[in-house]
Amino acid sequence: MLVTMPNDHKTVNLDLTTIDSNAFNLMGQFQRQARREGWTKEEIDVVLAECKTGDYNHLVATLMQHCDVE
Repeated sequence: MLVTMPNDHKTVNLDLTTIDSNAFNLMGQFQRQARREGWTKEEIDVVLAECKTGDYNHLVATLMQHCDVE
């Protein structure tokens, strides 16, 4: 099954600047918040997989594309 990136406009309400900057912690916080906001497992997995394709800066940039603070 081919899974594509979630809609670029789909975000979770999460302020990454308030979280310990450990990569695993950032991804875990994103995952928990996305679940709370009704994202499917597949949508979350696609974002987290993309996070892991590069260095730390790529991970943060990827998460930032999918986070928004209301």
